[in-house]
Amino acid sequence: MHSKTILVSCGRTVTPEHAATLFASMDAEVRVLKAPISQVISMGRNLDADLLVVDDTDGSCDIARLAQALTGGQAALFLVVDEGDIETLRLPMQVALDFASSGASDEEMKLRCRRLLWPGEATADADFVHVGSMTINLATYQVKVAGEPIDLTFMEYALLSFLATHPGRIYSREVLLSQVWGFDYYGGSRTVDVHVRRLRAKLGPEMAQHLETVRGAGYLWVN
Repeated sequence: MHSKTILVSCGRTVTPEHAATLFASMDAEVRVLKAPISQVISMGRNLDADLLVVDDTDGSCDIARLAQALTGGQAALFLVVDEGDIETLRLPMQVALDFASSGASDEEMKLRCRRLLWPGEATADADFVHVGSMTINLATYQVKVAGEPIDLTFMEYALLSFLATHPGRIYSREVLLSQVWGFDYYGGSRTVDVHVRRLRAKLGPEMAQHLETVRGAGYLWVN
């Protein structure tokens, strides 16, 4: 008898055949969802699974509504999203969650799913960054200020976590584009400015002051 149950909503990347091979080495029963994802939403916290894998590479799933429905239940959520959607991806705070892009390797997907299924007894201290009233959980992509979750897109989170884990150093816009967005990102430096402005607004006045603009040089995080 398997110790865990994985329910898979298939799509362009995770097909039924792919799901069977992807999770073959895990001690888990794999069931392919044949009904629409709306049925899972209607079941909500009563969903009989330890992990729900959703291939949302077509962008049709209402992720926020799905996460809200799963709140309070036992199922963690793993998303597979199109690479082009990562910049605007919002990660719900209500459930244990991770994601991978459609171009991720099978090994990466398996590793991320294993961490959701068998998270261990506690999260390591190294997974947390504390600055003033803000806490960043590097393992779950969650950010809280004064105990309240902050609604960030993934790229806003990525920029914040990079700067907060490299305090006291000035980074130019070009370096941030390379380190946070990746070498293959062709957006202009204005992209960084826009994300910094949004971050400051969402973090609030107290925490926004830690993210300084250094005229003619770039941005600096000060603890």
